[in-house]
Amino acid sequence: MSSKYKQIMEEIKGQLANGILHAGSKLPSVRQLAVHFSCSKNTVIRAYTELEKEHFIYAVPKSGYYVVHEFQHSKHDNEMIDFYSAGPDINVLPYIEFQHCMNQAIEQYKEELFTYSDQQGLYSLRVQLVKYLQSLQVFTQPEKLVVVSGSQQALNLLVSLPFPNGKNNILIEQPSYFGFIESANVHQVTTFGIELSMEGIDLGRLEYIFRNNDIKFFYVIPRFHNPLGHSYTNSEKKKIVELAEKYDVYIVEDDFLGDLDPNDKSDPMFSYAPSGRVIYIKSFSKIFLPGLRIATAVLPKQMVDNFLRFKFTSDFNSSALSQGALEIYLKSGMFNSHLKKIKELYHSKMQILQEACELLLPANTHFSKPTSGFYLSIYLPEKVTAKQVVHMLNEQHIYVDDASRMFLPAYKKENLIRLCISQVNESQIKLGIEQLAHCIALIDSRKNHLPPNHLLSFQNS
Repeated sequence: MSSKYKQIMEEIKGQLANGILHAGSKLPSVRQLAVHFSCSKNTVIRAYTELEKEHFIYAVPKSGYYVVHEFQHSKHDNEMIDFYSAGPDINVLPYIEFQHCMNQAIEQYKEELFTYSDQQGLYSLRVQLVKYLQSLQVFTQPEKLVVVSGSQQALNLLVSLPFPNGKNNILIEQPSYFGFIESANVHQVTTFGIELSMEGIDLGRLEYIFRNNDIKFFYVIPRFHNPLGHSYTNSEKKKIVELAEKYDVYIVEDDFLGDLDPNDKSDPMFSYAPSGRVIYIKSFSKIFLPGLRIATAVLPKQMVDNFLRFKFTSDFNSSALSQGALEIYLKSGMFNSHLKKIKELYHSKMQILQEACELLLPANTHFSKPTSGFYLSIYLPEKVTAKQVVHMLNEQHIYVDDASRMFLPAYKKENLIRLCISQVNESQIKLGIEQLAHCIALIDSRKNHLPPNHLLSFQNS
């Protein structure tokens, strides 16, 4: 039998669902509900507190409790399998903890948060970020660190920024993050590609490109690559940095999922470049709160002023309120607890996904095998295109991503799909891959004019 406070919660939720209570409605007093349910005032307070945590109601001091917004029925999660969305798992977003940090930031900083602040970022936040980055083997000083409005802003600025080596062209892995490709296209920067697989890149080819193509910087995602999920070994990272030093090429290291690495011996490229050859970008969007729009860039000292000048043309400064709240969140230790939770969650999801792919996918498909992170990619059979698979799965309310936009034109592949595990329920992963396998087999059989009698009907599966 439900405890009394849960009965109170269920009755209030029922009145919300039935339209008896609506946005702005004042709820009965604690004393009134205690009499109505024949319980203590503490039981009612607990029920109200839990409803407040779930954002159904809010408290007004010396006035009472009120309904936050109109009741919305929860989505029918079982009707949709989402391998497409790449934001954090909504079930582990630290809303309540960060709300306290926001309130504390407003109280602590007051006017400072609502006026123009240090363009480089709140100094107190940069101090905390320096301490946090040490756990990722990134050792730097607040003076070399710039707070930006998301990693996309930093990458976009670096594309157009003149570099100390005086070079003009950019090199990227193929495939790579679509947002970076778009920035290069918008700025009309000549961009070269180097093929990446789960076996890595051809280091001989990399040296050839560095030597002959006036490369300003090499944009690389060294851990849990988007879209492949690939991670370089320490020896590979060290060799890439050595080649960059040899040919006066900078490296822009996008380590957006580095916190999820189960290998505590894995180092960032930054750790192999004490001379400042590597620019390190760290976002909080995937591992924390996307709407925070806070990331950090660690730059060589001689590039900081110019970077800030370019940033000024984009925005005066990144949100001071977000910065203040993040500083408090980092300083309190809550962020470390959050990281431990998500590290276990995403590792578990990735293992389930890989086991399902190994068990269920047709033999003529190939898939990447990351140890953690968000992304796993599947290379479809030669005559099966990603667009066909995406279209057929959409009709079944299963969503995957066509990765063709993640290639430069010269490298474009039409048979790569990306799966993201961050927002799919663990219980749905195997079912989703089963449906995907049926879809691939059905399209492949049609392309090869094979009788599909041996296949389970995709539509009825």
